[in-house]
Amino acid sequence: MSVDMSEHAGLIAALEAMADAAAAVTLPLFRSDALSTANKLEDGRFDPVTQADREAELAIRAVIAERFPDDAILGEEFEPKAGTSGRRWVLDPIDGTRAFISGMPTWGTLIGLDTGAGPVMGLIDQPYIGERFIGAFGKAYLQHRGVQRAIGVRDCAALEDAVLYSTFPEIGSVAERGGFGKVASKVRLTRYGTDCYGYALLAMGQCDLVIEAGLNPYDVAGPIGVIEAAGGIVTDWKGDPAWPGGRILAAGDARLHAIVLDMLSKVA
Repeated sequence: MSVDMSEHAGLIAALEAMADAAAAVTLPLFRSDALSTANKLEDGRFDPVTQADREAELAIRAVIAERFPDDAILGEEFEPKAGTSGRRWVLDPIDGTRAFISGMPTWGTLIGLDTGAGPVMGLIDQPYIGERFIGAFGKAYLQHRGVQRAIGVRDCAALEDAVLYSTFPEIGSVAERGGFGKVASKVRLTRYGTDCYGYALLAMGQCDLVIEAGLNPYDVAGPIGVIEAAGGIVTDWKGDPAWPGGRILAAGDARLHAIVLDMLSKVA
């Protein structure tokens, strides 16, 4: 479904209300001794979840229930909610929980609005440093310390000039690590541990590529909404839509995206 122009202001206001509700939960628990952490996995690996993740998602869902009771919801921490409106909110209350529990401010709240063919609106909110990135209906902007300014991706046509971000050096499978390594060996600079903040920095022209694998829809809906509104491009490693998750290639410059896509599309 499409979104009527008259709805834009209300949807953006609701998006901000959701971010505010999540921040009211997450900020008091960030770098706090009161934070409790559990492991989602039982196979020896560590996939943390905290009460902040769960309570923040509930706070966001409460805003949606009040303002858009007929909308669907897909979130990381709770079961999906069906809807009848044709709109779906895709939520990651704390993307970067590992960063959250270790005191690093690279985590954020991610919210995307999907109307059937991917996000039309997205948010990346880092409330501790007070940066809120919003992409909505063709416009992207950053709110920081009471100031709002437009943001956009930067030009970078050559791989050797590019700055690349990713969350984990040990990205994905052996084959995926190999493909990533070929790209990383040719760029100017590679930085790790960026979580969702890397996507925000791409949208504001501070880096040129984000490459990841093994992501879920709630990991990428918000970033896609922000990056595409800022003029960037986000696909999977085959060039298909990225909003279902999986292998993600985000670039600020379409020319650079084409170069890297040619390299990654060969990964089995």
